[in-house]
Amino acid sequence: MESRLPTLTAHAPPGSDARPLGPWFHNLHLPDGSQTAPGHPLGDFPRMKWQQVEPHVPADLSGQTALDIGCNAGYYSFELAKRGARVTALDIDRRYLAQAKWAAARYGLQDRIEFRQASVYTLARETRDYDVVWFFGVLYHLRHPLLALDILRNITRGQLFLQTLTCPGKSVVRPRVNVTLDEREIMNRRGWPRMAFIEEALENDPTNWWAPNAACVEAMLRVAGFHITARPGDEMYVAAPGTEASDFNDESRRAELAALIGT
Repeated sequence: MESRLPTLTAHAPPGSDARPLGPWFHNLHLPDGSQTAPGHPLGDFPRMKWQQVEPHVPADLSGQTALDIGCNAGYYSFELAKRGARVTALDIDRRYLAQAKWAAARYGLQDRIEFRQASVYTLARETRDYDVVWFFGVLYHLRHPLLALDILRNITRGQLFLQTLTCPGKSVVRPRVNVTLDEREIMNRRGWPRMAFIEEALENDPTNWWAPNAACVEAMLRVAGFHITARPGDEMYVAAPGTEASDFNDESRRAELAALIGT
């Protein structure tokens, strides 16, 4: 699911068929000229996010598979499907899935997208892999974010597109291979990978659990077995399967996933 920040009151225009499905978090520009959330407090969201990352998305995805995790009302699923991808779109919220299915029919994309009510953790048992994995606005909603990235590493054949809420600050320090107990003070330095835990709620949303800093996002991607290929915009990353993770991390990751899946 996408973030629910901030709380929304915007609905589709009166008389629009979209209104009974509201409120909408994605402002979709529908073929009839109407919009689903024209008064969105973040602006034309998520189109403005898409415009930042679009140059890094292949223009032709014909014959390729894409996975949109936390698809919300389907904006990114639709853009990937328009490029020819066969899309699997997941969300845990039935209302968002109803919105996405309704909109897919309006765009004529219903035959290119499979919608499923599921979480990222269910993908631990996924037998397919994907050319494009879309993971926008989900990581900070998860109680077990690194586990999720480990799962995604197993099913990402091509590119991972990730966006997440982060703590303020862009400094990035790549930690040394080993830190002794006497050197722990360096973990308080600016740019050290760290993640803030949100015990109660952020912006009245109790599903916001973590706010990593930029260094932490990059470190988590590395230890999950990805390498970063681009940073399209603030809090956005494009990554591909890599071999940067140490042998120990790779072995422990596989062991944990095997225990989770039951193999």
